[in-house]
Amino acid sequence: MADKNQPEKRKRQSNGENAPKRARANVNPEVSASSQKYWRRRHDFFWRFDEGIKVDEEGWYSVTPEIVAEDTALRIAQLYNRSRDNTDDRYGRLCVVDAFCGVGGNTIKFASWCEHVIAIDIDLGRLEMARHNAQIYGVEDRIEFILGDFYQLAPMLQADVVFLSPPWGGPEYTSAPIFDLDTMPFHSAREWLDRARLVSNNIAYFMPRNCNPQQLADIFPDVPCDIELNYTNGFFKAITAYYGDLALFGSSEPRELLPCTDPPG
Repeated sequence: MADKNQPEKRKRQSNGENAPKRARANVNPEVSASSQKYWRRRHDFFWRFDEGIKVDEEGWYSVTPEIVAEDTALRIAQLYNRSRDNTDDRYGRLCVVDAFCGVGGNTIKFASWCEHVIAIDIDLGRLEMARHNAQIYGVEDRIEFILGDFYQLAPMLQADVVFLSPPWGGPEYTSAPIFDLDTMPFHSAREWLDRARLVSNNIAYFMPRNCNPQQLADIFPDVPCDIELNYTNGFFKAITAYYGDLALFGSSEPRELLPCTDPPG
């Protein structure tokens, strides 16, 4: 059982062994020089990239690696089943809000494993890319796309889980020894979290690897918090903090990282 004030830190290793093996082009002239390193890892972000996936400049550095997005979606999906003593079915009959959907990396995986997804973004171009990419994965029918600001929309939303991945300030966030949750762009981490609590106490907060895990626990001290360290191919990529029942289910019983398979229809 997770302690309310001390986060339980667990290392999650995602090796991506199930990702398709493809030859990788070294340079794409249509991608900026600063994003070439992301382009070379395009199949880490979308395993079906070659089928017509669309990503813009901001999307390259903000999209979640697919193996990490899959793991998060599976954990959230099991919230439904574990709360009903039914762990055999991994498909979760839940509604998930993706508060900053971007080009759809997390949204697609939530829609693959949960019944309904509300995908929100303030940029129409990225929202349309997310819709297009969801079509490629065959999950568009489970997603409600909303153009708008989650901070303003939160009081009007109803859902079981909120996934937060607010702007980190671009790739420059890596230059800071510690990512300060109080000086994030637009709103502090606490303000974003308080807004999400208007929708649900079950929150997954995806944050930079150089943030302070204890700070993540302290901003929501009255509920359990479980800290997960996200690794891909042996490299530390990010931190996901789970709050509410998501923390209890995740820490009370160790969960094996399941390989990416065809989700239930």
